Amino acid sequence: MSPTSETAQGGRRLVIVESPAKAKTIKGYLGPGYVVEASVGHIRDLPSGAAEVPEKYTGEVRRLGVDVDHDFAPIYVVNADKKAQVRKLKELLAESDELFLATDEDREGEAIAWHLQEVLKPKVPVHRMVFHEITKDAIQQAVRNPRELNKRMVDAQETRRILDRLYGYEVSPVLWKKVMRGLSAGRVQSVATRLVVERERERIAFRSAEYWDLTGTFATGRAGDPSDPSSLTARLATVDGKRVAQGRDFGADGRLKSENVLHLDEEKARALAASLADTRFSVRSVESKPYRRSPYAPFRTTTLQQEASRKLGFGAKATMQVAQKLYENGFITYMRTDSTVLSDTAVAAARAQVTQLYGADYLPEKPRVYAGKVKNAQEAHEAIRPSGDRFRTPAETGLTGDQFKLYELIWKRTVASQMKDATGNSVTVRIGGTAADGRDAEFTASGKTITFHGFMKAYVEGADDPNAELDDRERRLPQVAEGDALTAEEITADGHATKPPARYTEATLVKELEEREIGRPSTYASIIGTILDRGYVFKKGTALVPSFLSFAVVNLLEKHFGRLVDYDFTARMEDDLDRIARGEAQSVPWLKRFYFGEGGAPGAGEGSGAADAGNGDGDHLGGLKELVTDLGAIDAREISSFPVGNGIVLRVGRYGPYVERGEKDQEGHQRADVPDDLAPDELTVEYAEELLAKPSGDFELGTDPATGHQIVAKAGRYGPYVTEILPEDTPKTGKNAVKPRTASLFKTMSIDTVTLEEALQLMSLPRVVGTDPEGVEITAQNGRYGPYLKKGTDSRSLTSEEQLFTITLEEALAIYAQPKQRGRAAAKPPLKELGTDPVSEKPVVVKDGRFGPYVTDGETNATLRTGDSVETITPERGYELLAEKRAKGPAKKAAKKAPAKKTAAKKTAAKKTATAKKATAAKKTTAAKKTTTAKAAAKKTAAAKPE
Repeated sequence: MSPTSETAQGGRRLVIVESPAKAKTIKGYLGPGYVVEASVGHIRDLPSGAAEVPEKYTGEVRRLGVDVDHDFAPIYVVNADKKAQVRKLKELLAESDELFLATDEDREGEAIAWHLQEVLKPKVPVHRMVFHEITKDAIQQAVRNPRELNKRMVDAQETRRILDRLYGYEVSPVLWKKVMRGLSAGRVQSVATRLVVERERERIAFRSAEYWDLTGTFATGRAGDPSDPSSLTARLATVDGKRVAQGRDFGADGRLKSENVLHLDEEKARALAASLADTRFSVRSVESKPYRRSPYAPFRTTTLQQEASRKLGFGAKATMQVAQKLYENGFITYMRTDSTVLSDTAVAAARAQVTQLYGADYLPEKPRVYAGKVKNAQEAHEAIRPSGDRFRTPAETGLTGDQFKLYELIWKRTVASQMKDATGNSVTVRIGGTAADGRDAEFTASGKTITFHGFMKAYVEGADDPNAELDDRERRLPQVAEGDALTAEEITADGHATKPPARYTEATLVKELEEREIGRPSTYASIIGTILDRGYVFKKGTALVPSFLSFAVVNLLEKHFGRLVDYDFTARMEDDLDRIARGEAQSVPWLKRFYFGEGGAPGAGEGSGAADAGNGDGDHLGGLKELVTDLGAIDAREISSFPVGNGIVLRVGRYGPYVERGEKDQEGHQRADVPDDLAPDELTVEYAEELLAKPSGDFELGTDPATGHQIVAKAGRYGPYVTEILPEDTPKTGKNAVKPRTASLFKTMSIDTVTLEEALQLMSLPRVVGTDPEGVEITAQNGRYGPYLKKGTDSRSLTSEEQLFTITLEEALAIYAQPKQRGRAAAKPPLKELGTDPVSEKPVVVKDGRFGPYVTDGETNATLRTGDSVETITPERGYELLAEKRAKGPAKKAAKKAPAKKTAAKKTAAKKTATAKKATAAKKTTAAKKTTTAKAAAKKTAAAKPE
């Protein structure tokens, strides 16, 4: 329904968008008569737990939030943190004459609009308002041309949501039972983890090979200038017509793939170099070819993430956060898109800037058109480009920091996409001579000159390989002709070693997922964030390193849920979901096949070929439900065990990875914890032997007589500590979660000599020393920087750890009576200097802080993550951490709560003055005590937890 002429003349219109920032920008373009409010994302979703499911539902529905027995009907509930916002929206709607649902124009946005309509139940005309950029013209055009809700898009999003819920809620509990509690599985998340694990397996299996070749510097005999160098450098290509082996000729096992190449070792290479010392060389051939390079297509989501990683050091998540702000504030078009298409308006704007900034010589006669290359591209969005019908140059935006950098990247790429090709010449020169021992040696040199830079004047794409040569790099060779004599100024023998395949970075993993057609570009940032947050992957520099935990998880999934992590099967499943979105397949029959089987996999019988994506299961492919009910065949110990060598086995236990030799309770048994940040390919037999030789691992100290829990001493990332082992059925997550008591060992203690009594004493901290005259509690606590007293927000250091248990209230008050020492005697120097940040243009250093090492440019601080260390952190990794921290914005301060003691005092007074209120006051006092006890326990854990 379109807006009526009556309401166009007056009335009140409610426009609902997704974010407050977007609401603020759009409000400025609509003016009076419009109220713009945000839904703040999804207002309702599948329940996160059985407690949120309405009482009328029972059985599996309460666990899954989906009624699998009745056409997979989803149970939607309004999110607890959105109830107040929903009330506000209902109140605004009651005072409005029209409703415009202006959420994003993709599946998620369409679903949010549908949920808003279902929950708000509007009795006024409803319009679906869509736009892909937030400019005045675009917003006003969207108001004038609304459309109906696209139910097919809603169904597609709902099917994906149900599928992901069934996958996660059915497979994750298997991981809890067989590997470790708290783990998760996901349709794309698990496949992405498998990719990272497989790359690490390749690195572990890799065997390096050494090979040698020669490099010669040849002089032409004439003085040169920059346009005609006097010498050239060439590499040995053949000896007696046989090609000299290079790295590509060796397999992962370190052996040559073919015998038709010459493998030079150091001795042979040096002998050949000596034999060629006095050889007369000449040019045998000069091959020249025209060089042409076309501009890169405008950005879509994945290519933006890849380039921001290469050029700015941004992670995928940070890139999307910055892009979101640029979009919401009207600087760029929608940033979640599979498209490389530019509108006519955008093409005209880009071409105008090419002429203005670079001249007419750089403008092609006809506009460039980029066809979409992404299979099943989602919606008809444009590419990511500057917004408006005239692009603002970066200097005109007024942007700063990360937003400026990303906008500049997008602007350059868009303008360059409408420029002429770069042209030039590529040349290959072959140089030959006969060695003293009669062997014929031929060297080759390659050059490239760019005669017209074209689009490269504006933009050159980065490379994933830091050693790769960029497109605009020239290699000039001297002007030589066939038969010219050359003099060898120097011939050197060079040794090389093959390298294992590089680990994925965020950029290359995004590229791999897209090339395999797994998942959707709009979700890649969140997928990578998930596998990092879950501990399946951690970072070393920019590299993604799988944890030993991920090895166990992937091992289980491959052996017992092979189809679910099969790359082709997952891609075909994506195809099926897209077919549902296009109306070519129906959701319910597809979900039935996926979940219950019914003789085939999802898509079977619909021409999708998904039934072929098995791993030797035969003609009948059971559904997900069948797979997760047959758990008896899964040997938890076998799944989590990986041989290292010399009888040593790496095992992934409930409390982390460890190496073990021999059987427990048998003579000669050895066990040692493995550092959490150790890369799997670094666990060699030699290193495992070192670990076993150290007094590390879990030391069982005994049983706490008060709780019956086992107490152990462990070696943690931040030093040795003691902790209790909670029963298996103890809730680890949720509001009823219980965390084990944990305490760091004193510096004077050793992990292999600490006693049960000492451990219990340590875990009793913090100790309440007493209260000051004003009733404020004083506690003695042990922190990372030593023992201290705490009174409210005032902390004072103690001179020894023993004082934690012996200091009296009088002694504590005497300490607080002294003036507090401000600052330290001398500022500590930085642990490491990283260089100048590309965003803030300030020096970045690594410092030691209260919560560990962190990087800072003097304005922004970012704590080092798991896998980062002061020794290995690179400048690029430091810049990335700062970029992610800036993208998150400043931390929100929690609202202050009234002190519990005053509340308790008021309740006691109320109890005395009103007999009728005795029961109520008693209940409140008990609740207050429980809250205080819980807070104290939380403080103990936070203060003492070492890792």
